[in-house]
Amino acid sequence: MDLLLDKIGLVAGVANKYSIAWKIAQTWYENGANLIFTCRNNDRREEVENLVHSLDESFPVIPCDVEDDDDIEDLFEFIEEEYGRLDIMLHSIAFAPKTALQDSFVNLTRDDFLKTFDVSVYSLIAFARGASRLMSEGGSIQTITYIGSEKVIPNYNVMGPAKAALESAVRYLAVDLGGKNIRVNAISSGSFNTVSARGIPGFRTMLDEDAEAAPLARNIDSEDLGNASVYLASDLSSAVTGEILHVDCGIHLL
Repeated sequence: MDLLLDKIGLVAGVANKYSIAWKIAQTWYENGANLIFTCRNNDRREEVENLVHSLDESFPVIPCDVEDDDDIEDLFEFIEEEYGRLDIMLHSIAFAPKTALQDSFVNLTRDDFLKTFDVSVYSLIAFARGASRLMSEGGSIQTITYIGSEKVIPNYNVMGPAKAALESAVRYLAVDLGGKNIRVNAISSGSFNTVSARGIPGFRTMLDEDAEAAPLARNIDSEDLGNASVYLASDLSSAVTGEILHVDCGIHLL
């Protein structure tokens, strides 16, 4: 299908072939999108470029430190100069220091809290600000969240409040940008086997338990995430904004 034919998309958050952002990017590409990618820094650029160029060697990979306002500004200036516009954007960026995941939540330090919220939440706001300038004819902005924003998930710790804040930011951005016909939504992903997720103690056990408990009796796969994201990026969701779309085989119901 070509639901995203000729749309220009920014994909932020590909770290490796297991990344949710990479799975979604592949589906966007299969639906006709022209893509721009970011990576965390120059050290990660070659690994991400090897992936990206397996799709299309013309797709650029731009290092962008989301804690650096100048880097973010440079990214959107590059897109404006090279492409002139942006139609769709995926924000799939999250980070928490290991100490914030391994220790008890009550022992969370101020520095770890601020670091987590800066990278995982503020980056969406900063990227939405840059993207909205280039979406003169409207567009779609998406981010990735998790049920830990709504319920207590063992060992998810600081990422729970961070994802809750991210979802709130989605709603506020949807209102701010709706007048420009820019839709802002989030996909609440079920447990998915990424490198980051494997850093959460007990994650593999969680995968097995979710597959047993979920109403659809399985875990999600990359096709589930890609299809949901294409829906939100395409004109099929032209009246959908401020939504948290659960793609988790129904586990959020329990």
